[in-house]
Parts: sequence; structure tokens; C-alpha cells
Amino acid sequence: MKRSGSIQGLMCLGLFVLSTGAALGQSVGSIVVWGDRVFAEQSALDSLVAVAAGNDHSLGLTSDGKILAWGDNDVGECDVPAPNGGFVAVDGGRNHSLGLKSDGRIVAWGGDLYIMCLVPEPNEGFVAVAAGGRHSLGLKSGGTIVAWGDNNDGQCSVPEPNEGFVAVAAGEWHSLGLKSNGTIVSWGRNDCGQCDVPEPNEGFVAVTGGVYHNLGLKTDGTIVAWGKNDYGQCDIPAPNEGFVAVTGGDRHSLGLKTDGTIVAWGYNNYGQCDVPEPNEGFVAVAGGYKHNLGLKTDGTIVTWGDNDIGQCMIPALNEGFVAVAGGEDHSLGVKSDGKIVVWGDNDYGQCDVPVPNNGFVAADGGVRHSLGLKFNGRIVAWGDNTYGQCDVPEPNDDFVTLASTGWHSLGLKSDGTIVAWGSNGSGQCDVPAPNEDFVVIAGGGAYSLGLKSDGTIVTWGNTGGVPAPNEDFVAIAAGGSHCLGLKTDGTIVAWGYNFYGQCDVPAPNEGFVAVAAHGWHNLGLKSDGTIVAWGYNYNRECNVPEPNEYFVEVAAGGWHSLGLRISSTTDVEEHGPGGLPGAAMIEILSLSPNPFNPSTEVYFETRLFGQVSLEVYDVSGRRVSTIDLGYVGPGRHRAQWDGRDGSGINLVSGVYFLSLHGIAGDSRSVKAVLVR
Repeated sequence: MKRSGSIQGLMCLGLFVLSTGAALGQSVGSIVVWGDRVFAEQSALDSLVAVAAGNDHSLGLTSDGKILAWGDNDVGECDVPAPNGGFVAVDGGRNHSLGLKSDGRIVAWGGDLYIMCLVPEPNEGFVAVAAGGRHSLGLKSGGTIVAWGDNNDGQCSVPEPNEGFVAVAAGEWHSLGLKSNGTIVSWGRNDCGQCDVPEPNEGFVAVTGGVYHNLGLKTDGTIVAWGKNDYGQCDIPAPNEGFVAVTGGDRHSLGLKTDGTIVAWGYNNYGQCDVPEPNEGFVAVAGGYKHNLGLKTDGTIVTWGDNDIGQCMIPALNEGFVAVAGGEDHSLGVKSDGKIVVWGDNDYGQCDVPVPNNGFVAADGGVRHSLGLKFNGRIVAWGDNTYGQCDVPEPNDDFVTLASTGWHSLGLKSDGTIVAWGSNGSGQCDVPAPNEDFVVIAGGGAYSLGLKSDGTIVTWGNTGGVPAPNEDFVAIAAGGSHCLGLKTDGTIVAWGYNFYGQCDVPAPNEGFVAVAAHGWHNLGLKSDGTIVAWGYNYNRECNVPEPNEYFVEVAAGGWHSLGLRISSTTDVEEHGPGGLPGAAMIEILSLSPNPFNPSTEVYFETRLFGQVSLEVYDVSGRRVSTIDLGYVGPGRHRAQWDGRDGSGINLVSGVYFLSLHGIAGDSRSVKAVLVR
């Protein structure tokens, strides 16, 4: 059966389906993120034993020897190589990372323009590591230092005699080594005096390097600082005593005291010197370029400072998500309790969900703004509003879905009309007439797409026409300058700008059930739960992490990708796709209102992609209506039934029973009371 027939039947009978996400249950949907930024969930960071900070990324070492990385992943600095285990130390540079294994080997990953990830042979016998701006250091068990990477300023030329070292540290373009006799040796760039260790050069027990300054900790618990001091990063606050650890950032410094408190000073434009309360119980501290991390005695982590790449973002428990969406440099997730979680770039407040943060059923992200759809049909918008993209036109009600990719926003009403607002320089907000019978919407950079109930696609703004034959489409997606359409047979049609191959759908082009696009790359979800990604891949946004399985929804950001995945593969293997113990494969979750007049909202969930129908019976058991809902994806959906039979005639007051039928089986019947 063609999609056009099923959608038309659905619309004329007053039943409109809105997908609120593709979750397979309230407690089993977790988000996987890959590309230019990643995040770590709080639950995974509750057993850390060490922390480290790179330029715009963060690292944590767990008690079982694994490394967790989050924040900027532009060149793979957060992609810890497999096997991720057996680590005993970690450090972060400008855009690369180092991990020391228990067997004395060093693992390096991330940016490698200056070969700072190519550990010299023999890669063995190391006891400490340090990552600089574009170079790396390793301390051997015999007290010698090995240095590699950028050496334009001599930062890899260890001074003779290269012996007797017990610790190493790296600045942006310089290096430091602590000797067993308590003296510090520094080499490399010295334009700010960062290599001129103050006299008396003795009694040091620890050393750390900032970008242009250094800190040394003495045996008496005092700190000595030298180098660039334009923001007071070398002016240790009084009393300068009782310190047990030091670390340096770009132009700020931190010291850990014996009582577990952290002292921070220097440049503070990003709040990197504002240690969060309660400032107590810390056992370790790490300074990044403009952000910091503190490790507490209970193994939990505290982050503060700049968070433009998500380097300070530690979302709550990564579970219970029912939908995901990607903005240009931020991401959104809708939870089963109706809350929206947003993380990533927040320069324009696009991550600050307005209160009350509840009752949401869908979300989407533009370049620098966000949209959320409430259960009552209202749209909430926040973030950048330069073009009015957050000014939802009145009446702000009766919306069933939303979309945004660029600097404009779209909302679809239950009557099949589209409302568009925001930037309109290319006519992307001028919905062509007749503005009716739309069932799906998508917004691109400077254009918009609408899918009609007859399976055809309408485009407007700065975009080309749909390839013939324009028919049998069931889903659409819009990238920066290209478009995607999913057909009823599971194939994808792509057209528009193709410089990065974003219109070259990988073979075999079949079995797709959902599509997503943003910028210059695409994602396609297959019926077997795997994801196919293609197009621009500089930030590895097309490298789907393993295991590539059990995904139920996809979303694309500007330079990153997201997938919503079942958290327990065991449950799926034992009970079938989406089948959880005790959970129905298709189920009506609620009716509201009930009793009702003239209509009631049907909220339901299905766990398999396929055709679904709603059947209505009277008290005698006679079926009074069968409504074909067409193809419905896995997840939660809502619909409205207006109390009419299959011929569109109003039914009389009374008790009726509603049930769903689909490839996943039959749902239980739910009683609905119609009161005329």
C-alpha cells in the first residue's frame, strides 16, 4: 500500500500521529555521540582516580584503568584507542592526549601534525607522561626523558646530562624536568622567561607548566611561579603555604591545599578561578586552557570554567531518553519525563532551557538556537534571536512537530499547515500555496522542505527541485545545501550540493527506516538497528562507533552525530528487537481526556517499524472503525481521535474500546468514554 493512501485516510478521519522520539522504553534509551565533540555521563565518572585537562577537552582515569575523555574532539583527542584498559596515568595537550599503561608503554592519540603521537621506539620502561602544545614527553624508569613532536623552539632537545629526572611537565612550547636533587631544568621557548627558574633552584617536589608560565612546589608547601604574569598568574595569593599540588592553565594557576581546598588565581574571564562550592574534599586538580577539573575524595569530579565545547559538561545519568537532536555546535535530548537536556556550545544561551523544563515531547537545534515542543502543542524557543528565529508566531498552539537547521524555524500544525519564522533572505519562510496537507517538515541552511500526505515533497528557499518521480516519500531531512527523502521501499533519494559526497548514498541503498542530515553529512538508520553515515568526515562524524547495533533514532549536528540506542543488548537478544521483559511490543499508554468530547488524545508506543492501524469497537464487540496509520517508526507517538466512525460520521455517546494492530502484534484494549 502506498504511503499516500494511508496518510490521507489518517488526516480525513481526524487522527494525526506525532512521533515524540524513537525510544524503546522509558529506561533503556541512551545517547551515543561521535564527531567533533563527545560527552561523558556522570555515572561513568564516579570512580575516577586521576584527572587531566587538554586545551578544550578533559580526561579522567578510572579505578579499573580505563580513560574517559570528553569535550572537543576535533582531531580525535577524545577517541581513546582500543583496548581501553590497563592505564595508570593520563595527560592532555593542545589537541592530543597521552596515556601510560601499566606495562610502561605510552599510547598517544588525537592531532598528530607534528608527530607528537608517534612514540619513539623502544616504547617501554616509561613511568610518567606529559603533553605540551604540540610535543610530548615521557620519563623512563632510569631517570631519562624522551621528547618528540614539534621542536621548533627546542622543546624536545633535553639538556645534558639527561639523567636523574623524577618528574616531567610541558608548557605550550617549552618543557620542564624535576631532578632527584630537587632542582628544575627548563628548555624550549623562553620569550617570557618561562625557562628561567628563580633562585634558589632547590627544594622542589613538583613542577607544572602553563602556556607561558610555570609553577614549582617546594618541600615546605610554598609555590614558586615564573614566566608571563600579565593576568597575575604568577602572583600566589597569601598565605602561600600548605600546598600539596599545583597546576597551570593558559593564564591562570591553581594550587591544592592540605585541607582539600583549591586556590585559583590569574585570568578569570571564563570563571576558571571561581572554584565551585563546597570547596572541600579535593585530592587532585588539573588545569586546561580555560577550564579546570577537581577530583574529590569520593571519586567524583567537579568542573568549572569555559564550556564552549562541552569540556565541563557532565550530563546526568545517560538513560531514559526518547528523542535526540543536533544543532550546529550543541546537542539536545528529550527524556521520558518530559525534560530536555542540552549540552555543547552555549555562547548564545542555546543550552539554557527555559523554566519550567517539563512537558516536552520533541526538540530540535538550529545554528545557535533551540526549539522544544510541549505536550500541549506550544513551541518554546531559546538562544540566538538575531533573525527572530525564537519569536514563535501567535497563535502558538496546536503544533505537532517542529524543525530548525539554520537561522529559521518551522512548526507543523495539526491541520497540516506550516508556520515558518526567522531569517528569510532566500524565501525559506515563504511556504508555497496551497499550505495544506503537510505531514513532515525539515529546515536546511537557507531553505525548507515539506512532505505532503500524498507522499510528495515541496521545497522552497535556496534549493533545487525534487528528482522525479516525486512520490512515495515517507520522511525527509535537510542539510546545509542538500536534501534527503526516504521512500516507502526503504531507499533514500539525495540531491543538491554534493562536493563531499553527501548525495552519494552508500550501497546497498535499502532497508532504511529513518534519515538525518546537518551541514555536509548524513545518517541513515536501517531496519536492523545499524547506522550508515556518509558525506563530510573531517571530524569523524561519519565514523559510527562500535558496536553499531540496536540504534532506534539518529540525529546530525553541524560537525557531530548522535544515535539513540538501547542500553541493554541482552534484553534485545533474549526478547526480540525492542522486546523488554514484561513490555508489550505495541501498547496504548494513555487516553486524555477520558471521558471526552469531542476528541481524545491517544498516546502509544510501538517497538518495531511497520504499518500500524487503530481499531475502534463498540460495547457489543462490533468494529466500528479501522484507521490505517501507515508506517510508524519505533518509539512513542500521539494521536487524536474525534469520535467518528470509518465513514466520518459522529458516533453516539457511549463506551468504546481502542486497540492497535501492527507488525509487532496487537495491543491491549483501552476503554474510551464518549460523552456528546
